[in-house]
Amino acid sequence: MNYLKLALVCLLLVLAVPSAFADKNYMASYAVKGVFEEVRDNIVFTINGRGMVINNVSHIGEMLERTGKDLGAGKQIFLKAEALEFCSATLSRDMMEADPHNIVFCPYIINVYVLPSAPKTVHISFRKPELVGSAQSKKSLKAVEELLNSVVQESIK
Repeated sequence: MNYLKLALVCLLLVLAVPSAFADKNYMASYAVKGVFEEVRDNIVFTINGRGMVINNVSHIGEMLERTGKDLGAGKQIFLKAEALEFCSATLSRDMMEADPHNIVFCPYIINVYVLPSAPKTVHISFRKPELVGSAQSKKSLKAVEELLNSVVQESIK
């Protein structure tokens, strides 16, 4: 009987403590065989083809490479890595009309990167907006997640 109580206490502790290995429900991640520039360009074409504009391209891989040398770090994290920032006027407006504090979910960002250990695999990822607030807010945030997912899906066909 004591073992049963101990097992129950252990189970409750595991459930109560967040794990560093929790599922990655905060993000969507895809991997495709290909060339970085081609995959990135397909994403840009898909975004532009839907009437949206890339606001900014963050050259994360180049920044880490450059600053790594200054910091004395020798590990190469990415062969190439960029973050593409954009918005949908319609979805962003709906999202912020539902709750002005949803501004934190704008702009949308799709990351494209290649790891040194797999130079022929291009990773595409984005943060899923947390579905918070009123029903209207949750619905608008879900629409943003669906847009991001559909852009990636269309780009990697």
